[in-house]
Amino acid sequence: MNKTTLIHKARAYCEQRGARFTPLREKVYEILVSKHGPMGAYELLDSLKETESSAKPATVYRALDFLLDFGFIHRLESTNAFVACYHFGCNHPVQFLICDSCGDVAEIQSEGLQDTLESQAKQHGFKVSKQTIEAHGLCADCQQTEDHAAQESVNEC
Repeated sequence: MNKTTLIHKARAYCEQRGARFTPLREKVYEILVSKHGPMGAYELLDSLKETESSAKPATVYRALDFLLDFGFIHRLESTNAFVACYHFGCNHPVQFLICDSCGDVAEIQSEGLQDTLESQAKQHGFKVSKQTIEAHGLCADCQQTEDHAAQESVNEC
């Protein structure tokens, strides 16, 4: 889904729920959608200041809180960064594959994992209300780069 379509969808989603998708909230969301990767709050603030010179940290945090509440973004707990969600409007389990080398983040959905978690939680009398799992490692590109570098070092011997 392209950026413009996603922004329109988010605006309509807010209107349906009687919430205001203010220009500032929209801009923060647009920055995250354009980034295609995680951003910290202060990195967002720097980007926002390019068009909103009076933006302050509290401004960004309020926008992030709104976007989180509406499911437009996800917070990566382990890196304290935020990524855009491209399929908001539904309560879905979230799993992230986070590359420790390049920082790329892939959002995946594993229904089997959700079913297992809910089943085990139920056995303990626990009801899961929200689930986010983060797995760290290396993406395919970084694995290939590492493998290539390792091969070159072997060839130098």
